[in-house]
Amino acid sequence: MPKMKTKSSVKRRFTKTATGKLKFNVAYKRHQLSSKSTKMKRQARGTRLLSAGDTKIVRQFMPYG
Repeated sequence: MPKMKTKSSVKRRFTKTATGKLKFNVAYKRHQLSSKSTKMKRQARGTRLLSAGDTKIVRQFMPYG
């Protein structure tokens, strides 16, 4: 049986933590930042963890990850 392919978009957007959870960057912080509030820009810094329900869906697209 051939190897399964990982979705290219998923391998770029998510990284796996040591405990097996999925980490992702927050959206809406690349351009037109002057129209966004300071609170929104501050909370969009760094990364977040994907919820358990969404993790099950995303894992289907990264079979070996």
